[in-house]
Amino acid sequence: MRLSEAFEKGPLLIVYLCSGDPSPGATPELVRRLVRAGADIIELGLPHSDPIAEGPTIQAAMQRAIAAGMNTDVYFQVAEEADVPVPKVFMGYYNMVYARGLERFARDCARCGITGMIVPDLPPEEAAPLKEACGKHGVDLIYLVAPNTPPARIDLIAEETGGFLYLVARTGVTGARSEVLQDTRDLIARVPGKKPKAVGFGISTPDQAAEVIRAGADAAIVGSACVDLIARGRIDELEALVGEMKKAVKAAGRARLQ
Repeated sequence: MRLSEAFEKGPLLIVYLCSGDPSPGATPELVRRLVRAGADIIELGLPHSDPIAEGPTIQAAMQRAIAAGMNTDVYFQVAEEADVPVPKVFMGYYNMVYARGLERFARDCARCGITGMIVPDLPPEEAAPLKEACGKHGVDLIYLVAPNTPPARIDLIAEETGGFLYLVARTGVTGARSEVLQDTRDLIARVPGKKPKAVGFGISTPDQAAEVIRAGADAAIVGSACVDLIARGRIDELEALVGEMKKAVKAAGRARLQ
């Protein structure tokens, strides 16, 4: 399923997990359970030894995954095995994409049912070669904006992004937070409405997910809170959290229409 089709259904819940944590073999079933619990899009992270955008929770998950044998080849095997009826999105860093070859990486994504790519350290001004490769294989290249992104550059990024625009909820790295900042609400309001807007970095509770939807976002992204529960082996709690967040997102979407 393409990302554009998914967003036709209304506000969405996007769930990140680190591929290979706790093991490569466990990831496909985790993906299936997350989708059954209510995830509308799966953001599947490729572990990296130097994840510059990640906080300690996801850094630790990546270290565990690498120790368990995760690499780029295994990542695509796992992604193919995680056959679910919702879009899958790659999340990872450009040097791993570049090392494999841009055309090959985009082709492998499409082959495994990955219809979007998020590459946090690749700005749109330098992304033309990868965007061309993605276009050949029907993969959306997704860009990010932050609260401190200048207005003119927000317009550029919003125009260039594919699939959706990733709004970073706060400056800094990933990680669960206790509140949604006013800066986040302001960013949602400032971004043009041509492409769907998904808010991540710090969303960890149903109330936070609902708040960003009420503020005008089209999707809430949860990551570190889920990765933490996986690390502690609390998969039933993980499913419950995703289910409650999905309910909150749907309710907030209905309220916004009233």
